[in-house]
Amino acid sequence: MLLAIDIGNTNIVLGIFEGETLKVSWRLATVQNRTADEFWVLVSRFFAERMVNLDEIEGVVLSSVVPALTGTVTKMLSRGLKQVPLSVDATNAGLSMRYENSAEVGADRLVNAVAALAAYGKPNTPEIVVDFGTATTFDALSATGEYLGGVICPGVEISADALFQRAAQLPRVDVCRPDELIGRTTVASMQSGLFFGYVAMVEGIVERLVHELTGNGDVVTVATGGLAHEVATETDVIDHVDVNLTLTGLRLVWERNQGVRR
Repeated sequence: MLLAIDIGNTNIVLGIFEGETLKVSWRLATVQNRTADEFWVLVSRFFAERMVNLDEIEGVVLSSVVPALTGTVTKMLSRGLKQVPLSVDATNAGLSMRYENSAEVGADRLVNAVAALAAYGKPNTPEIVVDFGTATTFDALSATGEYLGGVICPGVEISADALFQRAAQLPRVDVCRPDELIGRTTVASMQSGLFFGYVAMVEGIVERLVHELTGNGDVVTVATGGLAHEVATETDVIDHVDVNLTLTGLRLVWERNQGVRR
């Protein structure tokens, strides 16, 4: 079995693969001051509840965009599992990079690209990967599978927090699809602006990316992250939604680095 871990700014996601099958996954809030011992208490409890035999975990692969936690989680794995994780970066992800400084690209964006190419790639067709995380990211892949770069926007929760913090009379709201575009309360109006504003942003950026990649030719667009399903139901610019895209990409990078061919 393989343990895959994605350390994000909002959540830490862990998944256990048996071969190509994701058997179980967990999600933790990202708390930067947790110690390695605290992480191990939580993780080992997850394992025990799902009867995961630690001795059967043959490897660990890790992506992280939170440097302060990378060392802590690595220490936890070393103590608890006696494993040194494969930490994903541009040198081992297996992507051809056309980014000016590939070291700047977040590991989550790299593994998302790997998974999107493997699962949804079409011959001679560019791809766009949209990740609705703490930031909303758009990654562009060429028709030959090269990582070109992308677009980074504030995530919808960041925008909601900014409204609450900067406008004295606006409340904090949950981001969800309202029943109508025209809000008849302050909360409904804010939810409409946040949700439908993000749908429009996604449509606009994807449209511009398609034009830049192909001049309005065929492009495959894959979405993952918190609002992926909700946004995909409101627009036809997203072809596939895959909530496990990042974990799948971690597995694929691990296999490539072990010489496994699938």
